[in-house]
Amino acid sequence: MLARILSLGLLAATLTVSAALAQGGKLVLYTSQPNQDAQQTIDAFRAKHPDVEISFVRDGTPRLMAKLRAEFQAGAPQADILLIADSVTMESLKAEGRLMGHPAADVSAYPAGIHDPAKFWFATKLITTGIIYNTKAPFRPESWQDLLRPELRSQLVMPSPLNSGAALIHAATLTGSLPGGWDFYKQLKASSALAGGANGDVLRQVAGGEKLVGMIVDFMPIREKAKGAPVEFVFPKEGVSAVSEPVAILSTTKNEKAAKAFVDFLLSRDGQMLAARQGYLAAHPDVPVPAGFPDRASIRLMPFDPAKTLADEIRIRKTFADIFGQ
Repeated sequence: MLARILSLGLLAATLTVSAALAQGGKLVLYTSQPNQDAQQTIDAFRAKHPDVEISFVRDGTPRLMAKLRAEFQAGAPQADILLIADSVTMESLKAEGRLMGHPAADVSAYPAGIHDPAKFWFATKLITTGIIYNTKAPFRPESWQDLLRPELRSQLVMPSPLNSGAALIHAATLTGSLPGGWDFYKQLKASSALAGGANGDVLRQVAGGEKLVGMIVDFMPIREKAKGAPVEFVFPKEGVSAVSEPVAILSTTKNEKAAKAFVDFLLSRDGQMLAARQGYLAAHPDVPVPAGFPDRASIRLMPFDPAKTLADEIRIRKTFADIFGQ
């Protein structure tokens, strides 16, 4: 009798594993990842689920959303999965009923506040915004307040929330965390800071010496420094903002099982190790940081509420535009 019970248990376990590995069919991924990262992610997933065929469309989050909303309008959304820059966009889709929940997703290893509590979207990385400076700068800025020092007058460049989702989240985070709120940005404007474009524009100007300091997402200057660019990146002592490159399943997916398996892979240790190998700070707290990053314990994340930012989005953009004359 015991042998029969053990046999049945082994059979059940085998069937469970087989079911997990037997995901098949097709998936369409819309992503803002760089092409190389997106292909690596798909290849790693297919190594575990070889019967799933995945095609992807890659563009910046605003353009992807414009494409997706046109498809919604036509009643024919093509994507099964979204892997895009920010949680505010995911919150808007969640509010519209466009996302499918994944209640069984295992997020037990993650700290509270990383993922959507209702499990409609899940963080895959922590892409922070801190300070880039050219090695010719007169000093190493250690805090956000250092950007207001007279030596850096007219030498600061930053992305605009009108052009960058990460910059929107950064503005919402800083104004909600620093004393005085929007006074910080008003002081930057008084110091002739330049606001416009996106993170790539900041990197180009600081690495090229047009400006000496800037606000930028972490991986860009860290990667460029490794290639020999004369730049350094600082995680300010007050803390940093972060976008989490969340993943979510569209409620209209045609392959729910495979889509959930894709989310599960990104949340797994293997998926998080892949993110680290690609040069990103993984959302999983136990995954080692990539080369060029400080110890994880030294990186302080400022609090951020994506639902509140979604509600305040128009006001944040308008306030920033009014300050910088955009």
